Amino acid sequence: MNPLLSDTLASLDKAVIGQDELKRSLLEALIAGGHVLIEGVPGLAKTRAVKALSMACGVDFKRLQFTPDLLPADIVGSQIYSAATEQFETRIGPIFANFVLADEINRAAPKVQAALLEAMQERQVTIGGETHRLPAPFLVFATQNPVEQEGTYPLPEAQVDRFLFKLTVDYPEPSDEARMVRLVMNETEPPQLEASLDAASIVELQEAGRAVHVENELITYATELVVTTRDASRHNLDFGELVDLGASPRASIALITAARAHALLDGREAATPEDVKAVAYRVLRHRILLSYHAQAEGVRSEEIIETLLERVPVR
Repeated sequence: MNPLLSDTLASLDKAVIGQDELKRSLLEALIAGGHVLIEGVPGLAKTRAVKALSMACGVDFKRLQFTPDLLPADIVGSQIYSAATEQFETRIGPIFANFVLADEINRAAPKVQAALLEAMQERQVTIGGETHRLPAPFLVFATQNPVEQEGTYPLPEAQVDRFLFKLTVDYPEPSDEARMVRLVMNETEPPQLEASLDAASIVELQEAGRAVHVENELITYATELVVTTRDASRHNLDFGELVDLGASPRASIALITAARAHALLDGREAATPEDVKAVAYRVLRHRILLSYHAQAEGVRSEEIIETLLERVPVR
């Protein structure tokens, strides 16, 4: 593993007990330059992990608490009339940061959620007809509670698709939970982590990720996985009435991008089918739209992905 990445992971270990998959996935997203949706019940260190990552990376970090009364201008900024100059002046919003945490993103109204769309896709925002570039690197981390539905607005498929990963955080092991209790008991204030990265080194890591070698056969394999979510008959599968909408071509790109990041994090210069399989769940679980029938039967998108990985051959 790259020494900078190993130091960053060690810093995360100091602030977040357990949740190894979450911490590794955050680093993969950092390398890939992709946004992350983190889902889990309250109290599982989702916000803490993102804050710890921002400290370990030494970048500008903003946390936005999404609430029903939030407005788009509260995120991207607006034009304010200045009596002194008798002109409108642009006041940028908190989205102008390297890392933006959209906490409980599904609690804000759809128009507020949509305010993130241009920023996430184009790395820019438009205020009063003027386009403003966002700083590099720019990553959005969003959290949501999958259980509580009162007063929430589910993200539309178009916006969910813009997240490279959807991570599901589960309860920690009992031994890790006991360590958490001891850590918090001894904390007088949140841990201040020493930065092992900065904005420039993160950009260099992202360039190194794009330099990881990918064979054409691996691209074909990743594409077959995604296309089969839309046409299961290609590999003699029958999802019947379970899948309403398969993954888009953006998923094929995401699989290869994430596989490169996974390989780089392991210290390898070429991606393999095992890298694609390792990232498949976090790349595809939010891009497969299950039918009402599947949800009523308790079918999860992870089961569809498991079937794909078992049946789609590596060529």
